[in-house]
Amino acid sequence: MTSRQSSSTGLRLAPSGLRLPPISLRTRIAFYYTFMTALLMAAVFAAILFSIDKIVYLHFDEELRHEVEEALEEARMNERILNGLDGFRDLGRTVAEYRELEEIANQRDVHAQFIQLVDSEGRVLSKSFNLAGNSLSFNAASSGVRYFDSTVGGVMVRQVQVPLVSQMGDVQAYLIIGIPTRSTMRVLQDLRNILLWSLPAIILLLFILARALAGSSIRPVGEVIATAESMTQANLHQRIPLPEKHDELYRLSVTINALLSRLEDAFAREKHFTSDAAHELKTPIAVVKGTLDVLVRKPRPVAQYEEKIHYCLDELNRMARLIDQLFMLARYEQKSVKPQIVPIEFSTVLEPVISRLEHLAGDKQLSFVRQNIEQSMVSADPAMLEMILENILSNAIKFSPAGSSIDIEVTRSPGQVICTITDHGIGIPEEHVQYVFDRFYRVDESRSSGTGGFGLGLSIVRRLADLQNIAVSLSSREHAGTAFRLVFQAI
Repeated sequence: MTSRQSSSTGLRLAPSGLRLPPISLRTRIAFYYTFMTALLMAAVFAAILFSIDKIVYLHFDEELRHEVEEALEEARMNERILNGLDGFRDLGRTVAEYRELEEIANQRDVHAQFIQLVDSEGRVLSKSFNLAGNSLSFNAASSGVRYFDSTVGGVMVRQVQVPLVSQMGDVQAYLIIGIPTRSTMRVLQDLRNILLWSLPAIILLLFILARALAGSSIRPVGEVIATAESMTQANLHQRIPLPEKHDELYRLSVTINALLSRLEDAFAREKHFTSDAAHELKTPIAVVKGTLDVLVRKPRPVAQYEEKIHYCLDELNRMARLIDQLFMLARYEQKSVKPQIVPIEFSTVLEPVISRLEHLAGDKQLSFVRQNIEQSMVSADPAMLEMILENILSNAIKFSPAGSSIDIEVTRSPGQVICTITDHGIGIPEEHVQYVFDRFYRVDESRSSGTGGFGLGLSIVRRLADLQNIAVSLSSREHAGTAFRLVFQAI
């Protein structure tokens, strides 16, 4: 059974089936930071060791080169050998003449170096006395100057092998010089051990410090969690304390506080909406119930029964219209309805709406004044645009004085088509203008449900306009009238 993550609890399942606590964020941050730092340190340590090794071997090789030159100079042969070192050439002496090297090596302090002369087949011709029964390594595959490592009597040495050639270019012998490297290699090994053993200790210490630092850095996240866990309907006003430093955690706290403000506002609006909806539904139910209670108390004339029944039906129809509008608003707010936006002639949508409202306008002797309606193309969903215009014009009819007019004007500006619908009614006080698109909002008793509205029409207008990217706004002056403005994108 492999380890897996439990989606319901957030706990990991070990191979044995035991639930393990999830790894904390600060631990993960510390682990990732330590892991990357460990890789970097390992690379740096490896580069240091490689560089030191290279420098040490360059030093050894330079020392060997110096020893070769010094030995050949003392043997007065520095112009007789072709070995790739400074262009030395042999003048034709025989191998026997190189036996002077043995005497030179024995006369000098040779405890720090080994000298050996071999023929072209690798047979030892002479060697320094400190080699005793040992010999330096010979590499027959190499015809030029060669540096390499070997051991002599268990002692690590660095060697150089130099070919000695005749004037004809034939290799007559090889000069081999070696210097012990044990002390230097011991220092290098000690350095490797120090770096090798110090790396885990440094990584462990770094992990502990990184975890502590990460815990301190993400402390505001814990405050966010604590605030979120304590959040209820009763304390939606509570906010997360802002960190002192304006970093990403500060931005996170500000963003969550803004989210909480929106949630508080939405909850308050939903609470208000529920209360208003309950009130609007309760009123007709109470009226119908009261009327029927009166009717059943004693026998009454048929005409009175008919009158009261028609009254109850009117109230029930009013309640049905309210429920229909609530369902419609809920559908639009949930975006379950997608607008079918097409280019349309504005007048082809406006005129049917005016025709349906003519009888209402006629009862108050209202007239519709149209300006620049013809040849005005807009992009909209025809059915939704009809509903917008019907709600706005119905409002204008309800609150316009008898004998006045309702002005409908279409104008153009760069990239826009603007429709303005103006009435000359009672207007809206300035402090109420910003709320008129809220659900169930009414300015005063003159705009109560007694006029036939529920305070949902303009909410529907705003939602339908938003779905079609139509900007809707209004301006109003009390006792002077109200102007609704619809801004369409030009075709």
